[in-house]
Amino acid sequence: MAKKSKKQDSNGTENVRLAEGTAYRNVDSKKGDDKVAVWVSKSQIKYEQELKKLQIELMKLQLSMKQNGERVLAIFEGRDAAGKGGTIKRFTEHLNPRSARVVALAKPNETEMTQWYFQRYIAHLPSAGEIVLFDRSWYNRAMVEPVMGFCTDEQNKRFLKDVPMFEEMLVKNGIRLFKFYFSVSKAVQKERFDSRKTDVLKQYKLSPIDNLAQKYWDQYSIRKFQMLSETNRTIAPWTIIRSDNKKQARLNCMKFVLSSMEYQDKLPDAELTPDPELVISGIDELRHMEENLMQPKELRG
Repeated sequence: MAKKSKKQDSNGTENVRLAEGTAYRNVDSKKGDDKVAVWVSKSQIKYEQELKKLQIELMKLQLSMKQNGERVLAIFEGRDAAGKGGTIKRFTEHLNPRSARVVALAKPNETEMTQWYFQRYIAHLPSAGEIVLFDRSWYNRAMVEPVMGFCTDEQNKRFLKDVPMFEEMLVKNGIRLFKFYFSVSKAVQKERFDSRKTDVLKQYKLSPIDNLAQKYWDQYSIRKFQMLSETNRTIAPWTIIRSDNKKQARLNCMKFVLSSMEYQDKLPDAELTPDPELVISGIDELRHMEENLMQPKELRG
């Protein structure tokens, strides 16, 4: 029996939502006494088909990495509700957990607060054959911490000067580094915050900081500009993922990684090329922000 999740509509009525992948798996099913017809959009089936294809490619990549000892580190940053966690979930869904890890660190404890800032992250860097995905990373000190007052101005400035050197060491040591910033619009972010209040399956995502994310929207934009200006380097560039459409953001983020790597039995480039409207270079994002700094409403999240 297919797994189902439930959420309430505007009238308080519970709607059944099929688990991802169910529609595609059953698209050719025949009518039977033990089956119920469910209407599913063609776009959902197309998404699930594309997702499965890319997840198979990720499995191929993981196998090649195990054989050649490559190390991949992917950093997922962005505003709250930008879609980072959902993308990470699809990345790792079918990978061997022995060589694919998700790192989502809690706030530093008393001991960690006395250490070198990068120290607690180093223990989680990938070994040979590993893919490690950071659900937020050391870049907390570039956006969340200064906006929320969790670090001093001096600590923020020191971080922005140090991090390019730190990442250069990682890359020169052989780690393949991907830095993703998920860009969500203010209106869509609010919609996602509101959905967390009514969907019981999203309750764990609720946070007191959610409302402040909307309140401090412009401050976050300024910090984003500073972060990109100081840390977008040729050796460790940023890649911006437009994520108002979460499903397309997931697919295109996967395509970017796969198209950047070499592995056995890789699909043709045409099938792994990201949409240039959704996957933006850090340089182009900086150019956009520079052109619109005096028009905050034109700035993308």
